[in-house]
Amino acid sequence: MNKTAPIGFFDSGVGGTSIWKEVTQLLPNENTIYLADSRNAPYGEKPAKEIIALSSKNTEKLIEMGAKLIVVACNTATTNAIDFLRTNYSIPFIGIEPALKPAATNSIGKSIGILATKGTLSSELFAKTSELYASNIKIIEVVGVGLVQLIEEGKKDTPEMESLLRNLLDPMLIGEIDYLVLGCSHYPYLTPKLKKILPESVTIIDSGEAVARQTKRILEKFDLFNTSNEASKHQLFSNSNPEVLSNLVDKAMNPSIEVSYLDF
Repeated sequence: MNKTAPIGFFDSGVGGTSIWKEVTQLLPNENTIYLADSRNAPYGEKPAKEIIALSSKNTEKLIEMGAKLIVVACNTATTNAIDFLRTNYSIPFIGIEPALKPAATNSIGKSIGILATKGTLSSELFAKTSELYASNIKIIEVVGVGLVQLIEEGKKDTPEMESLLRNLLDPMLIGEIDYLVLGCSHYPYLTPKLKKILPESVTIIDSGEAVARQTKRILEKFDLFNTSNEASKHQLFSNSNPEVLSNLVDKAMNPSIEVSYLDF
């Protein structure tokens, strides 16, 4: 495998750029390719069979584009399709799932909230993780209906979004949670609004940093670190509206970022 080959990412839209940012910050020398499957967003409302098919399509496209490693930057795709992908493709995969373990371990009030998609919360992997790490914890699960759609439409900072969040978070406020787990890679972009609604005593946690550290470990394990002295290159593609994707990545800060439309 060519060490200068890019790390591949895919998500059911633009949200996985929250993961991509953590990885590129930790590993600035690595080249990347990101696929935003916004045309099929959100995955969380789809049956497992369709999620697996979409994840396979994205994987095959990234392999075709020369990826040396694939980050499944989508909770729903990870919890429903990661086992299938690892069984059927020889490339290393890194998945993302809700950060239940640190929330459950550190919760003082033994009451935590998780905001995620239906596909994640109903998955077998999520059930196993909950049983393993949070069996003695009160978990208030809320399906973030409508959140991904608004983010994909570029409406994350609108009154409509704030109103929707207030309604969704109400059960968690009543349940007096002290940790909120963001179980969808789109949701970190809502952190400023979440902090506005939630008490200061609530810690908001996502999986971005953990995924970045795991990506570094896997690169080390397979001796895939890019040791080239050339500047890194980042190619981000959307099969819907690349403008929404472009607005989430700061191209002014990093001229090596290219955002464009791709039919995949």
